[in-house]
Parts: sequence; structure tokens; C-alpha cells
Amino acid sequence: MELGEADLVLPGDQVGESGTQSSSQMAGTGSLVPPAQSPAAGRAAAAQARSGAPAHLKPVAAGIVAEAPAAGDDLFAADPLRRLGTLDALVPVIDACRKCALGHSRLHSVPGEGNPKAGMVVVGEAPGATEDETGRPFVGRAGKLLDDILKAIDFKRDDVFICNVLKCRPPENRNPEPLEVAACSPYLHRQLELIGPRVILAMGLPASHALLGGHASLGDLRGKLHRYRGIPLIVTYHPAALLRNPHWKRPTWDDVRIARRIYDGDTA
Repeated sequence: MELGEADLVLPGDQVGESGTQSSSQMAGTGSLVPPAQSPAAGRAAAAQARSGAPAHLKPVAAGIVAEAPAAGDDLFAADPLRRLGTLDALVPVIDACRKCALGHSRLHSVPGEGNPKAGMVVVGEAPGATEDETGRPFVGRAGKLLDDILKAIDFKRDDVFICNVLKCRPPENRNPEPLEVAACSPYLHRQLELIGPRVILAMGLPASHALLGGHASLGDLRGKLHRYRGIPLIVTYHPAALLRNPHWKRPTWDDVRIARRIYDGDTA
């Protein structure tokens, strides 16, 4: 979802466009690099993180554990989605879905895209206008910002899988409604089950609540190592939130470094 514009200075990169959402948190410097770091120092810190060293980050506190429903207790246990064995097989099912009103109002469904065997899955809230027009996730200004964030931790877009909780655009880019999340969540759960990533990066409150449950604030969820059905999950700001508040760029950099550490096998 795309609101406003702001510059983002990234370690090892330069200036990216900016891209919605969020909660309250610390003030920053308008850069994903902590104020005392140069771009070269940022690259060194990222390399140190990939090597398994702590990269000056404290151990990540334990957070929420969201287990899979017990056998027979999952409302969607008998859903035909469970018989679909690939991400590609889900695409026509998502496109034909009319479980909520969004299936009638959108131009295109947006199932998600990327590496079907990705070690990291990025989950946002819902498609925006550009995504609705193209059928691709995160391709507006928020998408450009996400590309820059991924590049800062040495990922290309094709290295990860990118999707949203909702597969259709809500009118006027409003937040997802509970019935819409309930109707669409089975697709996301099946995607994550098929991919089996090393780490999930949940961007914004709707994605975090859909995966972890509860009503905690983004400030309470950030900086902790959560687990979704056994998969480590890190919560951060939605990229477009950085358009509205540059103070959230520094904590976002902290979050994605943690996600990279976990991807590289450091879960301390």
C-alpha cells in the first residue's frame, strides 16, 4: 500500500524510494543504518551477521508461539487446499475464490511470487492499487523499498517468497477485516506449509496478527523471536510505514538483521 515518499539510505546501497502501516516505536535517523555507521560499516555488520556472529545485537527474546491446530480442530483440515501440492496449483484456486466480497471488487488476485523453496518468506497485509492492476505483490513504491531492504541483507527479490495475508485488494487500501482474513488465511497457511521457510518476516500488524493471533501492538511484537507452527518469525514495520515516519527506519534495519541471522542459522 503506497502513501507518500521518503528517502531511505541503505547499507551497501544508496537511496531507495519509500513505501504503510504500523504502531509506535523508537525515533531514528532517517536511515536504516544506525547513526554512527557508514555504508561500509553497515556492510561489515551484515557480513558479520551472516557469519553467525552477534553483529552487536542482543540475544533475541522469546515471543509468541503459534502452534498448528490439533488434528480435527482445524476448521480448514478438510479443505481441498490441503490436496494441492504446489504453489502453482494454488494460483487458479485463489483466482477463482469468491469467499468474501473482495473477490468481486478486485481487478486481479495477487497470490504471491518468488522462490517456491525460499528460506525466507515476506508476508504483508494486502495488495494495493498497483498490485491489483498487475497481479504481483509489492510492486509500487512500497515494493521498491522492500527490494532495497532485501538488498541490504544480501537478498534478491527472487531469493525469497513475497505474499500478503489477503490475496485481493480492499477498497481504498483499508485494513483487512476479520471475515476477510478468516476467508483468505487458509491460502497463506498452505503456502507457508508448502514452502517450509527458515524464517518468516511479518510486515505490519495485520500480517503479524493473522499469523500469531492476539491483539498485541507492533511495539510489543518487535524485537522478539516468535514461532509460527515451528517456523521462526520476526515482526517489523510494513515498508510503506517508512514513507509516513522515517523514525521507523532504524528499528526496521535492526529487525531485518535479526531475520538474516536466523536465516543463517543463528537463533540465539
